[in-house]
Amino acid sequence: MSTDIDPARRTSLPGLAVVLRHDLPASVVVFLVALPLSIGVAVATGAPVAAGLLAAVVGGLVAGLLGGSSLQVSGPTASLTVVVAESIHQFGWATTCFITMGAGLLQILFGLGRIARAALAIAPVVVHGMLAGIGIVIALQQLHVLLGGQSLSSSWDSITQLPHQLAAAKGGDALVGGVVIAILLGWRYLPPRIRAVPAPLAAVVAATALAMVVPTSIERIVLTGTLFDDISLPAIPHGGWSAVALTMVTIALIASVETLLSAVAVDRLRPEQRTDLDRELIGQGVANMTSGLIGGLPIAAVIVRSITNVKAGARSKASTMLAGLWVLIFAVVLVEVVRQIPKAALAGVLIVIGIGLVKLAHIRLARRTGDLFVYATTVLVVVFVNLLVGMLVGLALAFALLLWRVAKVTITVEPLGVRRVVTIDGTLTFMAVPRLTGELAGIPVGAPVTIELAVDFVDHAAHEALHQWAQQHESCGGTVEFVEMGAARIADLEVGPPTRGHARRVLNETLGPWRRTARTDPIAAGVAAYHRGHAHVVRPHLGELRDSQNPDSLFLTCADSRIVPNVITSSGPGDLFTVRNIGNLIPADGRDTSVEAALVYALDKLDVRSVVVCGHSGCGAMDALYYERVTGSPLDAWLEHGRPALERFRGGHPVAVAAAAAGFDAVDQLGMVNVAVQLDVLSRHPVVRRGIEERGVVLAGLFFDISTARVVEITADGIGEIDDAGRQVTALPV
Repeated sequence: MSTDIDPARRTSLPGLAVVLRHDLPASVVVFLVALPLSIGVAVATGAPVAAGLLAAVVGGLVAGLLGGSSLQVSGPTASLTVVVAESIHQFGWATTCFITMGAGLLQILFGLGRIARAALAIAPVVVHGMLAGIGIVIALQQLHVLLGGQSLSSSWDSITQLPHQLAAAKGGDALVGGVVIAILLGWRYLPPRIRAVPAPLAAVVAATALAMVVPTSIERIVLTGTLFDDISLPAIPHGGWSAVALTMVTIALIASVETLLSAVAVDRLRPEQRTDLDRELIGQGVANMTSGLIGGLPIAAVIVRSITNVKAGARSKASTMLAGLWVLIFAVVLVEVVRQIPKAALAGVLIVIGIGLVKLAHIRLARRTGDLFVYATTVLVVVFVNLLVGMLVGLALAFALLLWRVAKVTITVEPLGVRRVVTIDGTLTFMAVPRLTGELAGIPVGAPVTIELAVDFVDHAAHEALHQWAQQHESCGGTVEFVEMGAARIADLEVGPPTRGHARRVLNETLGPWRRTARTDPIAAGVAAYHRGHAHVVRPHLGELRDSQNPDSLFLTCADSRIVPNVITSSGPGDLFTVRNIGNLIPADGRDTSVEAALVYALDKLDVRSVVVCGHSGCGAMDALYYERVTGSPLDAWLEHGRPALERFRGGHPVAVAAAAAGFDAVDQLGMVNVAVQLDVLSRHPVVRRGIEERGVVLAGLFFDISTARVVEITADGIGEIDDAGRQVTALPV
C-alpha cells in the first residue's frame, strides 16, 4: 500500500503550518491591541461601544480578505476621531453610518481609478518621521495607563501631567507594566525554543497571571454588555446634503491616506510582501460600506496595529482575519476573559512598540541626506497636532527642499590671467537671474570672458539675461565665449519651450556626432561643436603638454574608423602614442619603416612603459585573409604580413580554440590569433626586447568586440575579459 501523501493535502500543509506557527500567535497579539483601542475610539467619538467592536471585526474579516495587503490591520482609527465626533454631533449616529457607507463607495472609486500609486511618491524621510511621531504619541499616552491612570487626548497634556501621574502611580499597575516591558526587551536573549512564542503574547499572558496574584487593585479592561447592544442601522439624511457630502469626502480622504501611508510603512518593514495599493483601497471601501451598513465606525488600515502585526511575526492575511474573528468571539462569548487583561499589560506592549518606531538608523540617514529638519518637523507635528497634519507638513517641507535642491545653481567668477571664467552649474532659471546679473556686474569692462554652462536646464529668462549682458559687454570692447558643458542647450530655446537635458546627450556629443547624414560638412561641424563645448576643458591639460609628451603606452591598432583608442581605454591627450594601420600588423622583416620608426621613437625616446596591440571584431583585413581575397592592389602585399597569423589559426592556436568556445565566429577568431601573433613578433624585436629586459616594458593584447562594446584581453594561450574594476579575468565566460 502506498504511503504517499495526497498532493492536495501535501500542498496545504505548509500553509497551515505557517498559520499555526506565525499568524495564529500574531493574531492574538493584534487582537489584544485592537480591542481596547477600538473601544477607546468609539468612546472618544461618542458612538456606541459596539460600533468600535463591529468596525474591528469588519476591518479584520472584510478588509483583511479583500484588501491588497497581507499584513495590514484595519479598524477604527484615532485619526478619524475628530471628524466622526463632529459628524455624530451634527447629523446623529444613524446618519453618520450612512456617511461611512458613502465614504466607502468613494474609496472603491479611488481604487478603480488606480490613483493609489501616488502614495509611493511620499518621501521616505516623511514616512520615517511619521512612524517615529506615532511611536512617541503611543509611548506618552500609554505611560499614563501603565502608571494606573488614563491616556490623555493630547501629547502636550501627557507631558505636562506626567509629574502628577508619577506621584499618583498605582504600584500594582506599574509592576505589571514593568514586567511586560522587561519581558519584551529581554526576550531576544532567551533560548530559541522559548523565542518561538511571540514576545508580546508571552508578556501579556504573564502579566495577566501576575495580576491575579498581586494583592493590590489593578485596572483591567472595561467591557459592558455584548456586541449587539446599542446598534443603530444607517439612516438617509433629511437635507444638508452638501455638508454630508463634504464629510463623506473628508472621511474617505483621511481613511485612504492613512491606509496608504500604513501600506508604505509596512512594505518598508516587509519588502518581500508588497501591497497592491489599488486593491487595498477597494477592500477598504467595501469594508467601510459593510461597517456603516451594520452600525460600525469608519475603518482604515491602522499603522500601530499593522506594525504590531508585523513585529509579532505575521506572514499572511490569516493573522488580520483571525484578529477580527477573536474580537467577535471574545466580545460575544468570552467577555469575562477579556475583562481579566490588565490595561497596564497592554500599555507595556504599546510603549515598547512605540519606542521601537523611533529608529536611530532613520535619524542618521536623515542627517546624512540633509533631511533632518524635515524628519524632526514631521515628528513634532505628528506628536503635538495629529498624524494627517504631520504628514502634510512633512510632505510640504520635503517638496520645498526638493525644489530648492533642483533649482539650486552655483555661479562662480574666477580670473585666469586677464580672462574671467564664469562657471554656472546646476539649474538656471529666472530665480537665479538676480544672483547671475550681480556676479556678471563685477566683471571688469573690456575683459575677455568665458561662460561655462554646466547646466541641465535653462529657461528663457536666464537665457535673455545672459545674452543681454553679453551684448552689452561686447559693445564695451570685451569678448564673450559661451561653452556648453551641461545637458541643456541654449539653441533648443529657439525651437520650443525649455526642457531638461539628458546626460546621455553630453556623452554622445563628447564622443562625436556619429550620425552625420544631414550635414554637408561633418568635419567642420564637428570642429565647431568641439570649440563650442569641449575645447576649453581640454585646453588647460594641453597647456601642460605644450612642450613635451610623456605617454604611458604605445598603442598599435587597426585603422578601422570604429575604433577610438582613447574612448575604450578611458585615456586622454598625452596618454597614448598611437600607431594605426590596416589589420594592426607588425612586419617581422622590418621593411615597414613607419612601424619601425614608431617602435624606436616610443621605446628609446619616449620611454613608454607598455606596448599594446589591439584588434577588433568584423575586421576587413582579417576577412580578406581568411577568405584569401585578392584585390590586385598594394593591399595584397600588405596583408601578406598577416599570413603567419592565418597559418597559426589553421593550426589550432589556443586563442582560436578559446575564442570559438566563447562564441566568436571564424573571422574574429583569426583577429584574436593575429593579436597574439603580433605580440610574439614584438617580443622578438630588438628594441622591444631591450625595453623588456632593461625597464620591464609590458606587452599586452586587446580585442574590441564592436557589437557589445566590450574589450577582451588576449594572452599567448587564451582570452579573457577585463572586468569593471580593471581586473583581468583569466577565462572568458562562454
